Amino acid sequence: MVKEEVLAKITQYVFEGDPELVAEWTDKAIAAGLEPLAIINEGMTKGIEMVGEHFAAGDYYLPDLILGAKAMDAGIQKLEPLLAGINREFIGRVLIGTVAGDLHEIGKNIVIMMLKTSGFEVFDLGIDVPSRQFIDKAKEYKVDIIGISALLTTTVSRQKEIIDLLAAEGMRDKVKVIIGGAPINQAWADKIGADAYAPDASAAATIARRIVGAGA
Repeated sequence: MVKEEVLAKITQYVFEGDPELVAEWTDKAIAAGLEPLAIINEGMTKGIEMVGEHFAAGDYYLPDLILGAKAMDAGIQKLEPLLAGINREFIGRVLIGTVAGDLHEIGKNIVIMMLKTSGFEVFDLGIDVPSRQFIDKAKEYKVDIIGISALLTTTVSRQKEIIDLLAAEGMRDKVKVIIGGAPINQAWADKIGADAYAPDASAAATIARRIVGAGA
């Protein structure tokens, strides 16, 4: 079985959101001697990019997005033992969390899945995160991007607070900020000086790739 055929099958089944078939064909790829990073970059990543394109075009919906990410994750799990000894090359580092006073995390977690499957190393701060913690962890992990989620009208001001803290620390030109959440829009992003507003998980991944120079 030729390399191109195996990778095409993996791409297809990630796109179709079928975890079982992705896992099965990942096993076949390993048995055929394909390199783990090639399986990810030339098989799975192509599939998840197709999912994102169809979502952006309105042909796929949120459940399709989640299925695609889960399908890719099934393949990644098969490769993890082989990746343990490999210095996997990430395209960038993202810190993400939901602001203080806000306990919503479903949307954030979907964004994390999309970022991971798009090649990012992601650090999840969780929910109800103090503004200062975003700054401290951004320094610790040396991230390229901070993703700030706020789902309540009473907590959206925390996004501005975090951006202001970044500026006060002299980090604003080094770290890009993407914001999102139900009450958020582009006008708010412009007002508080965020680098980007992501209306959904697919857009967040696309914007993040563009920021680090890995996508159109």
